[in-house]
Amino acid sequence: MTPAATDTVEVDLGGRTVTVPKDGLYDRFRMDTPLDEVAQDPRVPGVGFFRTLPKAQVDSPIGPTRTPNFYYAMSSARLTMLAPSSAIRKRLPAELAPLEVAPGLALASVMLFRYDVCDIDFYTEAAVGVAVRPARHGGPGLADLVSALGDDHLHSYVFSLPVNTQIAQVRGHDGYGFPKWVTDVDVDIDETRTTARIANADGGVDLAFSAATPKQKRHASGEKVSTLTSYTQRDGSWFSTLNQTNVLASGTSRFPRGIDLTLGEGRVSDDLRSLKPIRAVQFDVNTGAQAALHMPVPFSVR
Repeated sequence: MTPAATDTVEVDLGGRTVTVPKDGLYDRFRMDTPLDEVAQDPRVPGVGFFRTLPKAQVDSPIGPTRTPNFYYAMSSARLTMLAPSSAIRKRLPAELAPLEVAPGLALASVMLFRYDVCDIDFYTEAAVGVAVRPARHGGPGLADLVSALGDDHLHSYVFSLPVNTQIAQVRGHDGYGFPKWVTDVDVDIDETRTTARIANADGGVDLAFSAATPKQKRHASGEKVSTLTSYTQRDGSWFSTLNQTNVLASGTSRFPRGIDLTLGEGRVSDDLRSLKPIRAVQFDVNTGAQAALHMPVPFSVR
């Protein structure tokens, strides 16, 4: 369930006015949250992971900001499906190539995120994306595939990324170049079940999801840290964005059964349909995690 509504205040973000919770982390600290302060939140399992990642002040399309963006308590899920490489290539920019598991077969995903404690306050998001070969990497694809399926280091390109708050949309779209828009995105992830509902422009169902959560295994902080590199284009230039996830509780189901994925009418479902997914091959859920999302950096793709 989404936390109860709170009073809001307006803030400027690179010339855009957005509303944020009054007295929330962003209102009080503007991306520079004291770790000792956030450690007092009972939802936060600890802040040791973040003490090794000092923040830096950088200029960006959304104005001066601190980076990385810290996610102190979050959960996530990813349903990975086989899809025809030809369908994915039709949607990908020419500079990128799908990561193939076999000739003609590549990987598409539906991803769900719930950020309970974050520098820009609570929000949820969902994504449709594909695994791609690391840009400017000409080596064997097998190592890339093993790394991607093992959640060690995935390279991706995202087609849809709806969020449920203004600040997440402006930062993600203007600052990072991601295809973000604001809509109702309900995401609930616990040790029993993972559910989501994404609304379309008319308030109907764009995409709905429900599945049993795979059995979770606990990890000590820093024991299991995965990385995700996402490629985006902004003003005709390529950028890469690094996300580091400190996984604290996770589980995986291979060739999962009992997945209820409903495609309705909307941008998310349209993007997933265009990739022509064949079958689900893996379902990964992190019921406990933390993350550091770095600002994008210019990148030269081949």
